[in-house]
Formats: sequence, structure tokens, C-alpha cells
Amino acid sequence: MKSVFVTVGTTSFDELVTCVSSKAALQLFKSLGYRKLVLQIGRGREVPEAFISRTFSLHVYNYKDSLKEDIKRSDLIISHAGAGSCLEALEEGKPLVVVVNDKLMDNHQVELARQLHKEGYLFYCTCSTLLELLKSMDLSSLKHFVPGKPELFSEFLDKVVGFTQ
Repeated sequence: MKSVFVTVGTTSFDELVTCVSSKAALQLFKSLGYRKLVLQIGRGREVPEAFISRTFSLHVYNYKDSLKEDIKRSDLIISHAGAGSCLEALEEGKPLVVVVNDKLMDNHQVELARQLHKEGYLFYCTCSTLLELLKSMDLSSLKHFVPGKPELFSEFLDKVVGFTQ
């Protein structure tokens, strides 16, 4: 059963949760062959009602100690643009769509998403363009991110967004 995993990390990104749980999005996921949607909603106030039917299921939770199992079980990941979430999905070799929160001030997330897209590792969009992207994207065009070299990702972050630890 093909599944989509959506994560907002530890933050609140209600706009993304509302977008992916909308009737239009659920119909689109079904038309693309997905049968399960798992939403990790962080501290969000938007809590869609979970359901299970013969043709589709929606599961919702706030937090888990690790997202690793949800990432492994998914066929598509839709994530906020947090560096940790992006790295986890890419290291697992999963197709990734990053949704940038364009309401954030001084948003370095868009720079990270733009660069990783430019290098061919993921697709990125905003909530307002997500459904159109899902309809038109070709997941086979994405490059495989080689795991095991986190220092390269750190160098990349430093170069792109001036990230320092």
C-alpha cells in the first residue's frame, strides 16, 4: 500500500496540515495511487480527524521519539524545510517534497530547499503551489542522495545559509 508521510517537525505549520488533509489533496493522493497519509503535526492547532476506509486512511500524531519508521514505510515524504527533516528523508533515499513556510521572517529554509532542488535531490514549493506540484512532478527525475557523509551536508548548509553550529 503506497503511503505519504507529512512532517512539520517540532514546529507548528498548520497551513501545510490543512493543505494536505483537504478534500482536494486526499482525492489527489488517491488518484496518484497512494492509500495512506500519515501526518506528524508537531505543536499545530490544526488536527484533522483520522479515518480508515476501504480505499484510504489518514493517521495523525503530534510527536514520536523518532520519525525513522514513518520515513522508512513511506513512498513519498512531504516535509517542512527543516535541515534535519530533509537530511533524514534524503539519507533514507525517499522522494522528498519540501514545503517552505513563506510566512516565516528571515526564512533561510527557502535557500536550503532551492539549493537542494537545484542539485536535483528534491522538489520544493509553498502550500499554495503544492497540489499543482504533486500533479506535475516526476519522482524518477530526482537524484539519489548518498548517505553517510553528514559533514558534506554541514558544509553545504554553511555555504548556502551561513549555518554554523
